[in-house]
Amino acid sequence: MIIGIGTDLCDIRRIERTLERFGDRFVERCYAASEQRKARARPNPAAAFAQRYAAKEACSKALGTGFRDGVFWRDMVVDNLPSGKPVMTLAGGALDRLNALLPAYTKAKIDLSLTDEYPMAHAMVIISAEPDGPGR
Repeated sequence: MIIGIGTDLCDIRRIERTLERFGDRFVERCYAASEQRKARARPNPAAAFAQRYAAKEACSKALGTGFRDGVFWRDMVVDNLPSGKPVMTLAGGALDRLNALLPAYTKAKIDLSLTDEYPMAHAMVIISAEPDGPGR
């Protein structure tokens, strides 16, 4: 059962300007340390930051809150499986919101898709509830 869907489009040039203007202040506010390391290791860090920015926006939309009600930027972390597939991990207020959305005896599944084609980055998040527990 789909709980929420979110999508976001981010202009990489906007992230480039933000990085130039605010640098680490912006990065520290929005991204976990693991995301910072991964983005900075890429040939175009701004594109990697833009993808993750779009993913966080998309996830906040899928949660139905945006960035309010205790949901913060760093509550949503984008990582990759060894295969390269992107994954989203939630903590703090984002995880609390996710748990409040789940029906009894279900667990969350978060699907994430990322892409970029300069000057744009795009992300889509689908949050589903899967059976888990009695009555499976």
